[in-house]
Amino acid sequence: MSMVAIVLCLLVSFASSQYSCQTQTVHGKPFPSLIDVTTEDLAIGLESSQFTSVDLVKAYIARINEVNGTLNVVTEINPDALSIAAQLDAERANGITRGPLHGIPILIKNNIATMDKMTNTAGSFALYGATVPRDSGVAARLRAAGIVILGKTNLSQWANFRSDNSSNGWSAYGGQVYAAYYPLQDPSGSSSGSGVASSIGLALASLGTETSGSILSPSEVNNLVGIRPTVGLTSRSLVIPISQRQDTVGPMARTVKDAAYLLQAIAGKDPYDNYTSAIPYDPLPDYVAACNFSGLAGKRIGIPRNVIYQERGDAPVLAAFEKAIQTIKYAGAVVMDNTNITAYALDQYLNGNASGIVLDADFISDLPDEYLSKLVTNPNNVHNLEEVRNFTQHFPQEDYPSRDTAVWDQSLALGFGNKDPQFFAAYEINLVTAGIQGILGVMINYSLDALILPTDFSPGLPALVGTPVVTVPMGFYPQNTTITMNRRGTLVETGPNIPFGLSFLGPAWSEASLISFAYAYEQRTMVRNQVQPYIVPNTELSTIVGS
Repeated sequence: MSMVAIVLCLLVSFASSQYSCQTQTVHGKPFPSLIDVTTEDLAIGLESSQFTSVDLVKAYIARINEVNGTLNVVTEINPDALSIAAQLDAERANGITRGPLHGIPILIKNNIATMDKMTNTAGSFALYGATVPRDSGVAARLRAAGIVILGKTNLSQWANFRSDNSSNGWSAYGGQVYAAYYPLQDPSGSSSGSGVASSIGLALASLGTETSGSILSPSEVNNLVGIRPTVGLTSRSLVIPISQRQDTVGPMARTVKDAAYLLQAIAGKDPYDNYTSAIPYDPLPDYVAACNFSGLAGKRIGIPRNVIYQERGDAPVLAAFEKAIQTIKYAGAVVMDNTNITAYALDQYLNGNASGIVLDADFISDLPDEYLSKLVTNPNNVHNLEEVRNFTQHFPQEDYPSRDTAVWDQSLALGFGNKDPQFFAAYEINLVTAGIQGILGVMINYSLDALILPTDFSPGLPALVGTPVVTVPMGFYPQNTTITMNRRGTLVETGPNIPFGLSFLGPAWSEASLISFAYAYEQRTMVRNQVQPYIVPNTELSTIVGS
């Protein structure tokens, strides 16, 4: 049977899965739908004792169990989630709340370590059973905020830094993630499971990680808001690394304000990650208060058109982008077009090899130094990249050689790590390419508050200099879109109803401004509500409370 025929069969199979945003009731009391519910909805319900954190955990676990066999979104549920929720309910009953997210369940990507009964594998059996000395920096902040870490989400294995011929959302440990807007939809990556989980309400929101696109891209195709924070705003301590210069941890949520609440909870200094010492704020900005309907009024927004290279610029995305520009103008912003990066920067960005050298050398050094060497137990005795590659090539479930190790082969062939002078020469090219000759130079030269791009084109340059981006839903591919498959022929890359996004790019530490701009755009368009997933769970809070 052809892939297109399989897709059609799945559409028929799931035709009975009807999305509903209708409010549920129990004994006449309204309960919001978990695919639409916001942080503030949940906080009000918890505070008024309409439902408990235990109810929430039960509902979300039931929702995960309904769809996980089809979508492979969650690799494991925290076995302590119910007891943690009960403890947080008891605190609330005693008048103690740790913050606005107290008692609310969140999912985190399976490369963010927790010192509990869950594993942290990056989707690889090489790390199965390994244990860590403490929670990762962001997990510790989640717990301090009273958040229930509900479980771990599947991902593109090793955060998409292993193979040249794998697929987004595949890992040996978790299988293949599928997104929910079209059967067999490519979930993008590497925070694939986090994107799908948030999109269909398997938790309020999720955490993803990004080196270059791994929050922004899956947020885009899953109809989400995603925040790629400045490198150093959120701790990377005990997050399985690729590059200390580019890695960052951020929220993936259904609304800008929900993403802002979660960023507020995880941002801040951590003695285990020296990059966080560069945070220029004490206290941090109020990211939730930044959600201002008038946030774009009087702001100067630029468009670096030469970054939108036409071979990827399909008509529906570009048409929606032009419409978004008009919305931004109507919101009171001054939009300056063709605020382009230099020819040198564009050539380096599209054709240079410095960015690859930086990632390869950082990974060779950072994987053992920042993670493997810190493990308390390491059952498979993998202590460096060469040993991880050897394990992967000889462990059948890792699907080698069908899914190669070409990225690692290239890293190891480089022959040096991130303390070599050759590394710093490449890194300097990155800083010039995206910096003074790139997006940072453009913002300075034109006195801009931010840049905008279709999210397809937004991750690469900010990644090189570690600057923030916020993506927000912008549109969907139309019903008559021709299905295109990924290179393995296993996932639908483009097709009817698949979402795409708009990105706001800013200088380092400008998250509050970008959130303000994204919120002002979101509230004027509410694009997310225009198309619904083809498959959603049926369990609601009212199901649990009513039973």
